[in-house]
Amino acid sequence: MLEPERADELWKTTCCEVFVMPDGGGDYIEFNLSPSFRWAAYGFEGYRAGMRNVDLAFDPEIESTPNTPGWYWLAAELDLSMLKTLDAKIGLSVVIEETDGTKSYWALAHAPGPPDFHNPDCFIAKLPAPDAP
Repeated sequence: MLEPERADELWKTTCCEVFVMPDGGGDYIEFNLSPSFRWAAYGFEGYRAGMRNVDLAFDPEIESTPNTPGWYWLAAELDLSMLKTLDAKIGLSVVIEETDGTKSYWALAHAPGPPDFHNPDCFIAKLPAPDAP
């Protein structure tokens, strides 16, 4: 099995992306997860502003399907300990590059215009914080 390793520009080919925007702010975290088990984590101060690498307490743990024709899944355990609150809006998206180079862009929601997964209109899922112990 391949070991996960940090890498940049994963979005240029097949890549799953998770965007997490804590409630009450415009800052957000972007995770990129590749079928090659490469990953990235970036923090932003606002829409595409102030991009920086995010240090994680642990590397994402990535799993994927075996070679099964016709379908694919990728699962990951992500470190969200850097967030001030776990009440957050989530954007899930995928870039798929076919063997001939054709790319398609998938998301829970798309903002108007060309694909732009950083647009807050794409952050439609909710991640409620767990109840206090």
